[in-house]
Amino acid sequence: MNQARNAFLHPFAKPTKDNFIKLVRGQGALVWDDKGNELVDGMASLWYCAVGHGRKEIADAVAKQITTLEAYSTFDPFTSEPVEQLAAKLVSICPMPDARVFFCGSGSEAVDSAMKLARLAHVQAGHPERTLIISRMRGYHGTNYGGTSAQGLPLNKIGYGPLVPDVEQVASDDLEAMSVLMLQHSNTVAAVLAEPLQGAGGVYPPSADYLKGLRKLCDQHGAFLIFDEVITGFARLGTWFGANFYDVNPDLLCFAKAVTSGYQPLGGVFVGNAVRQPLEADADFFLRHGYTYSGHASACVAALVNLEIIEREGLRDRAVHIGKRIGDALKALAHDGVIDHARGDGAVWAAGLHASQNNVKIRDRMLELGAITRAINADTNTFCPPLVITDAQLDKLLDAFAQAASDK
Repeated sequence: MNQARNAFLHPFAKPTKDNFIKLVRGQGALVWDDKGNELVDGMASLWYCAVGHGRKEIADAVAKQITTLEAYSTFDPFTSEPVEQLAAKLVSICPMPDARVFFCGSGSEAVDSAMKLARLAHVQAGHPERTLIISRMRGYHGTNYGGTSAQGLPLNKIGYGPLVPDVEQVASDDLEAMSVLMLQHSNTVAAVLAEPLQGAGGVYPPSADYLKGLRKLCDQHGAFLIFDEVITGFARLGTWFGANFYDVNPDLLCFAKAVTSGYQPLGGVFVGNAVRQPLEADADFFLRHGYTYSGHASACVAALVNLEIIEREGLRDRAVHIGKRIGDALKALAHDGVIDHARGDGAVWAAGLHASQNNVKIRDRMLELGAITRAINADTNTFCPPLVITDAQLDKLLDAFAQAASDK
C-alpha cells in the first residue's frame, strides 16, 4: 500500500515530495511563509505579478463584481459590461491595428486557441491544406496538448503519447533553418509560433533582426505569425508588449499572466486583421471554439484595475529601471567570474551558470537568505520581479544571489 501523501498533487514537482514552503501573505514584492520568514519575490510568483501582492484595490473591485454578477457565459447570445470594457481597453493598447480579442482562462489555453484560429482562418480562406505550425526549440507554450506539441523543451513531452500532428520545431534563432523548412512546406504552413523573448525555457532574447526575419518569411509563404507574449506582455519589457519592444507585429498575439497580475486567471488572443478577415468573410460562419470562462466577468474586472495601476504608477518606465539594475548586477558577476554570463531584456533576466554550479542549490540558499529565484534547466537562475519592487528589495535579491552563487 502506498504511503499516505498530501491530497494536493503539485504541478512541476516530484509526486513523492511532501515538504513545500507554505506561503501565507504577500505585500508588494514581499511574501511571507507560515514560519514568519520574509522573502523578496524575485519571480513575480511565476512571471505574472506585475503590480505586486496584496492590492486591496483589485480585491475590492473583484468582490464588488462577484456580489453583482460573478460571471455568466459569453457564448451567443450573452455578453457582460466588464468583458466589453476590457476588450476595448486591450484593443486600445494592442500593437496590431484593427485587432479583436478572444478570451480564455490561461496562457496554455491562449496558445491552443491561437493554433486553432490560425488553422481555421486558412480553412475559411479556402486553404484547408495549411495545417503545419512551426515553433522553436527552447520555446515554452504551456501544457495543453497544442502547446505541449509546440514546445521546444523535449522533457516536457515525455510520457503523454501521440501529440498534435503537423507541429514541428526548428533551432531557436536559426533563421536559415526556418527558411528551409518553410520553403519545403510553403503550400502547407499555417503559422509560425514564437515567444519574442523565450522565457520559461531559460530567458533567451532573440538574436538581432530574427523576429523581423520571421515576419518576412511568414509574409513570403502566406503563413500567420503568432507571438506567445504570456510572459512579455503588459509592461515586462518596458513596453506594453514584446511586439512593441522588438518592433515586429504578429497576426495573433497570446497573452495571460500580467493581464491581471494573477489576481484572477485570465488569458486571451489578439486576433489581427489577416486572421479576422477570413473568419468574418462568411456571415453564416459559426465559431465553434471557446471556454466556459471565456470573458469571465470578475476576471475581466481584475484586469481592468490591474491595467489602470500599471498606467497610473508608470510601471512600464519602472520596468526599464529594474531591468537595468538586474542586468548590470548580473553582468558584473559574469565579469568577475562568479557566473558564466547574463542574458535578458527589459525586466526579465537570467544568470547563466558555470558547469560547476548547481542552480537548485543556489535557489535553496537564496531562500535561506530571504529571496526567491527560479531554477531552470541545469544551468540557469531567472529573475522577473514585480514591477513595484523597491531598489532596496532589488539589492537584497541581487546580494542574495551573489552570495549563493559564490558559495562553494
